[in-house]
Amino acid sequence: MICKEYSVYSTFPNAVPSAEGAVQLAMEQTEHTLHGSVCLIIGYGRIGKVLARQMTALGAKVTVSARKTEDFCWCDACGYNIADTRALDGALGGYDIIYNTVPHMILDDKHLSQIKPGALVIDLASNPGGVDFAAAKRRGVNCHWALSLPGKVAPESAAAIVRNTVYQIVKETKKAGADI
Repeated sequence: MICKEYSVYSTFPNAVPSAEGAVQLAMEQTEHTLHGSVCLIIGYGRIGKVLARQMTALGAKVTVSARKTEDFCWCDACGYNIADTRALDGALGGYDIIYNTVPHMILDDKHLSQIKPGALVIDLASNPGGVDFAAAKRRGVNCHWALSLPGKVAPESAAAIVRNTVYQIVKETKKAGADI
């Protein structure tokens, strides 16, 4: 796979082990099957896209929240339920599992107060994350910040992704005529 921008190349492959690790974590942290679970995925970027597909394949009832019209259209075409990330207030109480992929505060104290008891929240976003973990702890919300999943759940694959990314950067840098 050759992409014009190696930054895209280096981040997309990590979406797969990140999503797989998120599924694994949900399986470990819940007492029910993912099949039939009502799931919200906040954000429809690289990880959100892969995770929505995987959760649907496992039989979860998936809602994806996004902000862009294009993302709403893709979610609709893929058969996901759709929510607007800007309008989650009052809409969080029906989910068994909530995944956040947005590296911006989304699930603050107000939103966490709406999550039903026993629900699982998994934040997949890089720093600064998207969940107020102090508020989650105070409220007793089962919440996990799942950082560095590729290296934790699939170290061999993660290493290959890093290796391929370095090779791609070198190749594109040479192609651009730069000295390395």
